[in-house]
Amino acid sequence: MGQVTVIEHPLIQHKLTLMRKSETSTAKFRSLLKEISLLLAYEVTRDLPLKHELIETPLSPMQAPVLAPDKKLVIVSIQRAGQGILDGMLELMPSARVGHIGLYRDPKTLVPIEYYFKVPQDIDKRDVVLVDPMLATGNSAVAAVHRLKSTNPMSIKFVCLLAAPEGIEHFCEAHPDVPLFTVAIDDKLDEHGYIIPGMGDAGDRLFGTR
Repeated sequence: MGQVTVIEHPLIQHKLTLMRKSETSTAKFRSLLKEISLLLAYEVTRDLPLKHELIETPLSPMQAPVLAPDKKLVIVSIQRAGQGILDGMLELMPSARVGHIGLYRDPKTLVPIEYYFKVPQDIDKRDVVLVDPMLATGNSAVAAVHRLKSTNPMSIKFVCLLAAPEGIEHFCEAHPDVPLFTVAIDDKLDEHGYIIPGMGDAGDRLFGTR
């Protein structure tokens, strides 16, 4: 099944519940997504390597840990809803480069169709954090990872808020080498490919287009 991590931090779970509520406003939804994204970035970057350098504190010199300079990140957002996670993660990692993949889901076949792709030229020297709030059928995430693999990044991680069992199975079968991080695994997909109980259309709720 690949590498699936469910992030169960109490603050993240609480904020996700607030996002799920149908009465949550667009402004509040956007704010909560940004807050959760900061916490997700913390969890997903736990394995970043450190090196030590000599610094001077007000009292004495010391060898202190800093991020290894050769470890470079790019956060890639699956448009459009991925933008909400991207904005939050950049608050914690402002020096990360940014990429975008534009995909939309054909309403009849649920097959993803790419309409935009832009990533840093040096992506082959960077680790990718791919973000999208929902992993429903898994089709968009699978297509996005296939596209990213063609650019030969150092590594790829996929991060979402909600996942359906069907989407996880599809993703892990297609990309067992890509770690998947999610906040919750919901019950199932409905006949339209939406996660149940879910939170509705994340893009609509984020941008107020519902």
